[in-house]
Amino acid sequence: MHRPNPGPTHIATPLRRQHLMALAALAATACLLPGKTVHAQAWPSKPVTLVVPFAAGGTTDVLARALGEKLSTALGQPVIVENRGGAGATIGADYVAKAAPDGYTLLMGAVHHTIATSVYKKLSYDFQKSFSPITTVALVPNVLAVSATTPAKDVKELVALIKTVPDKFSYGSNGAGTAQHLIGTQFSTAIGQPVLHVPYKGSGPLTTDLLGGQVSMSFDTITPVLPHIKAGKLRALAVTTAKRSSSLPDVPTLQEAGFAGFDIGTWFGVLAPARTPADVVARLNAEMVKVIQSPDFKKRMQDIGAEPIGNTPAQMAEQIASDTTRFAKLVADHKITTD
Repeated sequence: MHRPNPGPTHIATPLRRQHLMALAALAATACLLPGKTVHAQAWPSKPVTLVVPFAAGGTTDVLARALGEKLSTALGQPVIVENRGGAGATIGADYVAKAAPDGYTLLMGAVHHTIATSVYKKLSYDFQKSFSPITTVALVPNVLAVSATTPAKDVKELVALIKTVPDKFSYGSNGAGTAQHLIGTQFSTAIGQPVLHVPYKGSGPLTTDLLGGQVSMSFDTITPVLPHIKAGKLRALAVTTAKRSSSLPDVPTLQEAGFAGFDIGTWFGVLAPARTPADVVARLNAEMVKVIQSPDFKKRMQDIGAEPIGNTPAQMAEQIASDTTRFAKLVADHKITTD
């Protein structure tokens, strides 16, 4: 007796069930593999490290911790500040340049890195190519400061003292190839008298030695020395920017003191390793700019003599390129080398 063809069956046989379970397991595994989905795991899913390429206590460190505190809340993950000082901020930069470009290791960079490019001939990274700029956090003027026990009350009197007893004067910096080193060399050239350069790993140890008389003067940023200037332990003789600082309105510029050509301040900004995903850079920029433009952060910057910025990655990249070219000429003109 003929039986009609029942057509294809949809009843899963034991063998078919095993096959379907195997396919489901493979699909689930694929979702866990890196790169198999656009966002298998939302960023950030763990703490972010912000590397400060100087010792603790300086302006870079102060800014990083102020930013990191607020950024932790915005990102919902801890932002850990890690100090990796030495070699004019190049050790910390090298560490971040070689880190995974995943948004979890960042650099608190500074104008020093655009100078170091010309001073250090064998850097293992290219500051313009090895990093993805995120935003400039703040600009801080540099200031010529001496101990309150120094007889000089202004720059003219300081120059006279240096020329009288040149062997007794020295200036400290945050390391060879930093803005302080460049300003100090430019100042020595301007007065026609070499002044001994003493490099440190950061503003913290430099300020300690300046207070203790181990170095005669510094051209550091305002932040680490401002409390000591207000306390009468240090004396500010001039700022190195083209205009006066709102934190030290009575202190003249070096140009006003008779030294033309001085216009160097120190900017600080955050960068990620090159090839960090664009969406991560955009998120970091957005959150950081919100922090930088917030009233409480602006007040904090005012208290330490800093001017908050908060620009775009493209604007920061343009600043880096401009400064690298500008300082290359100054380094060549003044024959600045690592010493």
